[in-house]
Order: sequence, then structure tokens, then C-alpha cells
Amino acid sequence: MRRFLLALLLLAFAAAPALAACPSPPPGRPLPREATPDAPNWAEWRGLVDRLTARLRSTDVSRTQIVFIGDSITQDWQPNLFEQFYGHRGALNLGISGDTTQGMLWRLENGHWPARLQPAAIVLLIGTNNIGLGNRPEDVAVGIGQIVARLQRLAPQARIVLVGILPRGIYATDPIRQPIARVNQMIAACGDNQRVLYSEPGQLMLDGQGVFHSWLARDWLHPTLVGYAILSTAIEGHLRLALQR
Repeated sequence: MRRFLLALLLLAFAAAPALAACPSPPPGRPLPREATPDAPNWAEWRGLVDRLTARLRSTDVSRTQIVFIGDSITQDWQPNLFEQFYGHRGALNLGISGDTTQGMLWRLENGHWPARLQPAAIVLLIGTNNIGLGNRPEDVAVGIGQIVARLQRLAPQARIVLVGILPRGIYATDPIRQPIARVNQMIAACGDNQRVLYSEPGQLMLDGQGVFHSWLARDWLHPTLVGYAILSTAIEGHLRLALQR
């Protein structure tokens, strides 16, 4: 019986698919612009970056347990909900409005990840601005993969909750939905259920016909209070797993 069970176990292990890796460019091709550090030439972005840099210099980040990093969707996380879900868990918000994958990579190399910042979990949500600018989904996915790799080097003990890009546009037929779905399909491969947990809450923000209602996102992009409540609830299970030790 023991030999039979062992044989079944070995068979199941052999049949199990290997964990996929984050998107990367084909061999011999350089990294795309979306996957290399580059500060956007936007005055508003630079101002937000400077203010966050100053805040980090005056903050004791050594007790941080959760880091949220992303663009305006992260920066504008409804304050009461953020406090309700994460305030008692030592959370730090590193969201910057207008951020892109290349902008985030630049930030990670230029003061927005102090050496003493060693959280237990990181919530990463990025890429919608790249899609809005018309960047190729394949390049955006590689950029997100580079961010995941960079965060793993900066905080080797942390688990990453990688959140898929949220919906945009009112209807399922909106042209922007397809590139978002393509990016999410590719970055889902980053999830190994060990160091990286992939979460895709966007479908919970759409109705049965794929409509993104304005009471969930005021401009069919940035969540309302209700939208953030859905988002916070949707990632909670993955975040709890990330915090387990």
C-alpha cells in the first residue's frame, strides 16, 4: 500500500505543470522601454515623487509590515477604507499618480525603497497608465515582471500580492479592455503561490454583461468608495496568505 501511494504521489508530481516565470523578452532581445528605469517628464509626477521622497526620509519604515505600491489607484486608496483594512497592520502607501512601469522602476532605484524597508508583504498594482498611453501589452507585462524581480531583490523576505490591472471603459467592447486582459493573462504567470500571489479582482467590479458602472469607478478607471471596498475585500485573502509565516 505504501509503495502504491508513493507511486501515485510521484505520478502526480510528474504530471503537475512547472511553475511559469514572469514575462521576459525573447532571447537576444533587449528589454523594452517599459522594463527599464525612466522618470516620466511630467511636472506633476515629479512633484509627487519629491514629496514622497521627503516623507520617506522623515518616516521610520523599519516597522512597516505591508507596502502598497502603484499609481493613482494606489495613491488615492480611500483613506477610511485604507485605515480600516490596513492601518492596524503597519501599512505604507507608496502610490504615485501617473506612474508607469518604467517610472516605478526608476523610483525603486532613487529613494523610494529605503534599505530599512523590509515588509512582510507587498501589494503591487501597476500598468494601467502604460496601457492608456498605447504601450504594447507584451512590453507592459515584461515591465511588471522586472518590477517583481526588483522588489524580490530589495525585500527578499517579502511575499508579493501582484494585482491584475483593473478594468477601464464602460462596456466590455471598449477597445482598451483587450490589452488589459492580455497583460493580466501574461503576468498571472508570475504567481507561484509561494513568493508571488496573483490576484485579479477586476472581474468582481463588472456586472454580468461586463459593464463598469460609474458608481464603482467615477471615470470608469478610478474606484469610488464602493469600488475600493470591493478591491480591498477581493485581495484580502491573498494578503492574509502573504502575511502568514
